[in-house]
Amino acid sequence: MIEDHFQEGLKTLVEPFPETDREFAKILDNLRTMSADDLRKKLIESGWLLEPYGEDEMRCQECMYYLVHRRWCDLPELNLPAEPDWWCRLWRI
Repeated sequence: MIEDHFQEGLKTLVEPFPETDREFAKILDNLRTMSADDLRKKLIESGWLLEPYGEDEMRCQECMYYLVHRRWCDLPELNLPAEPDWWCRLWRI
């Protein structure tokens, strides 16, 4: 379903990347107000991409929330399947 949204032309909020804990928390607060079933809004707010991002090519595989063996983002506010080469602006190491 995630890939379907992008095939339909979904654009997400990859910028601004949260540089501080306060900015990160604000994005999480926005995600908490969304219905668990509102995948499209979650993808937009989290800045989800189906490819590595930035000069350093950051990707889910190196994120602290990524469960490698399950291919899953374990950030409670997202809690979504994720491929190793995908990325979102909630990326953390």
